[in-house]
Amino acid sequence: MRAVVQRVQRASVEVAGQVVANIDQGLLVFLGVGEGDTSEDSRYLANKIAHLRIFSDGDGKMNLNVKEAGGSILAVSQFTLYGDCRRGRRPSFSSAAPPELADELYQQFVEDLRAEGLVVETGVFQAHMEVSLVNDGPVTMLLSSGGEF
Repeated sequence: MRAVVQRVQRASVEVAGQVVANIDQGLLVFLGVGEGDTSEDSRYLANKIAHLRIFSDGDGKMNLNVKEAGGSILAVSQFTLYGDCRRGRRPSFSSAAPPELADELYQQFVEDLRAEGLVVETGVFQAHMEVSLVNDGPVTMLLSSGGEF
């Protein structure tokens, strides 16, 4: 699994002109599920993200996780994180998980985050989404459950 994690002041998702999810301070997480990913990958990334200390404490140091900072999470499924652009001009998505597995693991990832005691909003799987955000910092982290991003 791959995740792009952005610390945000606010973020929202629209589908067909309707806001389906929004958060104030917290993390916007774009999640890609790869072929061969399992529930262990989901648990690993959810735990890593839940405890990632990228929010400022009283001294201005990145020392707090999202829950300690009073934030929430907006999780958005994004298969294009598995786009391979090394050859040609059109990305190949052959290493992305098939939609059935990707949806199952995306839903599990959301439940794994909630099991960490977090408030989690979601995008709509396989929908054309318009994502709006105000990145705070900017702070953006690339995470993977299986080695390199």
